[in-house]
Amino acid sequence: MTLDLIEAQIAAWSGITAPNDAAKRMALELAGTIAAFEALRGTLEFEDEPASFTAALQAAKA
Repeated sequence: MTLDLIEAQIAAWSGITAPNDAAKRMALELAGTIAAFEALRGTLEFEDEPASFTAALQAAKA
């Protein structure tokens, strides 16, 4: 992903611009995180995560 594309997406979704160069660098680093999450899409099954907060508490007891 290019910085121009990232900035355009942020502006479109949030209506903000990066305030400085550090923010732009952090946005570029975030692209890797987003790609990692996208790679997981379709790999998790419903049973991989608790269906509710109560189920999560019960799973944590085990």
